Amino acid sequence: MPQRIFPFQKGHAERPADPVESLGLKGADLSLLASLNLPVPPGFTISTYAWREAKGGREDMPVGLRSDLRDQIAALETVTGRRFDGDRRPLLLAVRASAKTAMPGLAESVLDIGLNGRTVEILAGELDDATFAFRSYRRLIESYAQLVFDADPTDFEEIADEEAEEKGWSGEPATIDDWRALVARVNAYLADELGAVVPQTPFEQLVEVVGAMFKSWRSAPAQAHRALHGIPENTGLAVMVHSMIFNERNAQSGRGRAVSRDMKTGRPLLSGEFLLGSGGRDGREDAREKIDLTVALKNGGEGFPADIEQLDDHVRAVESYLGDLAEVEFMVGDGQLFLLQSRVGRRSAGEAVRLAVEFVRDGLIDEAEALLRIDATSLDQLLHPSIRRDEHFTVIAKGMPASPGAATGEIVFTSDRAQAAASEGRKVILVRHETYPEDIHGMHVCEGVLTIRGGTTSHAAVVARGIGKPCVTGAGMLRLNAQTGELHAGRTVLKEGDAITIDGASGEVIDGPVTLVRPLLDGDFATLMEFADRARRMKVRTNAETPAEARAARDFGAEGIGLTRTEHMFFEGDRVRAMREMILASDEKGRRAALEKLLPMQRADFVELFEIMAGLPVTIRLLDPPLHEFLPQADHDIEETAQFLGIDAASVRQRVEALEEFNPMLGHRGCRLAISYPEIAEVQSRAIFEAAVEAGRKTGAAVTPEIMVPLVSLRRELDFVKARIDAVATEVMKETGTKIDYRVGTMIELPRAAVRADTIAEVADFFSFGTNDLTQTVFGISRDDAGTFLSTYVREGIIERDPFQSVDVEGVGELIQIAVEKARRTKPHIELGVCGEQGGDPASIAFFAEAGLDYVSCSPFRVPIARLAAAQAAIREDRMSRGGRSWR
Repeated sequence: MPQRIFPFQKGHAERPADPVESLGLKGADLSLLASLNLPVPPGFTISTYAWREAKGGREDMPVGLRSDLRDQIAALETVTGRRFDGDRRPLLLAVRASAKTAMPGLAESVLDIGLNGRTVEILAGELDDATFAFRSYRRLIESYAQLVFDADPTDFEEIADEEAEEKGWSGEPATIDDWRALVARVNAYLADELGAVVPQTPFEQLVEVVGAMFKSWRSAPAQAHRALHGIPENTGLAVMVHSMIFNERNAQSGRGRAVSRDMKTGRPLLSGEFLLGSGGRDGREDAREKIDLTVALKNGGEGFPADIEQLDDHVRAVESYLGDLAEVEFMVGDGQLFLLQSRVGRRSAGEAVRLAVEFVRDGLIDEAEALLRIDATSLDQLLHPSIRRDEHFTVIAKGMPASPGAATGEIVFTSDRAQAAASEGRKVILVRHETYPEDIHGMHVCEGVLTIRGGTTSHAAVVARGIGKPCVTGAGMLRLNAQTGELHAGRTVLKEGDAITIDGASGEVIDGPVTLVRPLLDGDFATLMEFADRARRMKVRTNAETPAEARAARDFGAEGIGLTRTEHMFFEGDRVRAMREMILASDEKGRRAALEKLLPMQRADFVELFEIMAGLPVTIRLLDPPLHEFLPQADHDIEETAQFLGIDAASVRQRVEALEEFNPMLGHRGCRLAISYPEIAEVQSRAIFEAAVEAGRKTGAAVTPEIMVPLVSLRRELDFVKARIDAVATEVMKETGTKIDYRVGTMIELPRAAVRADTIAEVADFFSFGTNDLTQTVFGISRDDAGTFLSTYVREGIIERDPFQSVDVEGVGELIQIAVEKARRTKPHIELGVCGEQGGDPASIAFFAEAGLDYVSCSPFRVPIARLAAAQAAIREDRMSRGGRSWR
């Protein structure tokens, strides 16, 4: 049977093979400190096995756990010389939840377990300050009631205020009798109003608190956090129990946080602060004296109630073990020093980059170790504007953090209004129930996007990430009334033109403007990127359709374009009119006439992209979405289109209805369009080849375009489309007298294409895995609709992470590996890449590197993240091949 409880004390700790998994962060850390012979309060940790045995708090405390708890209490009594519910020197306990990761919604610590109506009087007689015992007892009652009985903490404040008014004291009770009266009043409130009492038996106090902490794992905030961060539901909770440290007792007590280095310079230097326990007798921290540890160490420990040299030694020992910046939480109880927690020092993304680079400069670590110390996803904080958090602001709603960065602007409810306002120089936030392809023009000109529906892989989220705009989706608590032009957030009503701020990193929607902090990407950040480029093997390209996106990606270090979605170039002004003319044409001649209008526009777009990339590879995908997405939907748009084309509105409506599909994702799109209407692929190919010739002449750099045929499942589909592309290439080379090197490949986004990759590779020059559609077709799930139920799947532990955010290794991943193996069996040097959303996800990038892909392609603002993640994948692969491993 797995061990339920793991005891610890200075110089000794029972540690499982997987301490963080079994004991949580706090429990694993305290047992580590104990094993390093550092001063810790004696105690024990109830493992996650016990949590599972109690079914996450859904069942009563298992009999075996009760028995183990009694044994551990007896052992603690021996170590401390105190007795649980004893007649003298009573043993008091602190109980803390310990999860594998920090998580909101878990139970707060409960202190002073063991106090009751009898032991509080014993403790009061033992201590110099008798009121301290009653202050502790009151804290126990109230924290116990909040956790176990779900009592409202404001009720206790009202009780204290009423008692103070009646007795004439302020702040805290003035005498022992006043304390006794307050405690009695609180207990009476619990009995009369809640029908509950805090047990007078210390062991029952402990059992009930442990059980309530187990239950807190299933609180709504904790479940939401796990769903958002992909934390499995069955990870479970441990509970840590240790003897109390009276760190608020007197001037020789307190608590503090010590850091092993100066965060600004990276030099070894004890820093942090210590908060004296006395002085704030009403419990207010701002009434307590704060001691700067750096100053105290310099002055020989003056004002610090314990041995500060000893504290410095302990922090150095922790840093030596971690091999990184150490942060230590400690307490002093009546002059005695105890360490409570240690960790790799917390730091902002900017501080992490600066410290890692400084450590390399100082010769303390090598470049590989520096790269492994940076959380790749944290770089998002450095690439976008952020909110200055020391200012006051009002959060009116919260949605899904869909695209990082913060933005302030006036509310607009349509893309047309966004474009009109932007043309006047006004900054706007586009607010929609959800966005559609026809919203592209509004998304490009707005500062940020807020949608009521959708998730982190919705249309709004994907496009916003691609163009580097902040985006919050799924803000369901908001109500949008487009007819009245109002946005309701509870009692707050905002109208079009009112200012709001959105934070795409936190999901917050804020009333009014706030101060934004702009990112700086030079200095240490640039140095870290140099480290990454030296270490990685996979190339990093970008997904880009506009010159602005391409330039941003180049600035971020992109090595070409891995995906240009040509359909995104057709949703504005004359372009969408020409597209609609083509779609509404009655025959091929009419379609070709309309396409001739689009040809120079497409050619100009491609010329600019080729020039920006200056000889780097550019992969252009032929038209992919079903044609109905380009047609007008609203009555006024239909009327306008009919007038422009000189036909009646009824004909337009009839064509719109004819092109509607039951399931467009699996309908008439991708290569199927090119087979039904070859003229579309031919005109797009001509635009690409003519642009390649023109850009090559302008820049002097050879341009090798890569044409991607989407949604292929049969080799003959690719044969058909490639024959048209080759024919156009021959024509353009003959017309221009210029030889064009080009490549034709396909996007692998259907299961059949993956399993038939060997035959498709006979025709294709390259493959690019479209993980968005591949995930949809493997799971049979619509990406746009999945937000309504995938969060439940994550919460219930059915899946660990949203497969649209991080690649599903077991299903989608295995298909990718099959396709890679089959393709390279046919064509050993075929170029293989990925261009779906997961191309910018570090966990997915690690898998793609292992699978042997040549490059990943991601949105411009995720290029630095991908560069770092690709380097980390290469470093870990090298270490694994050598049989070594990182300390992390």
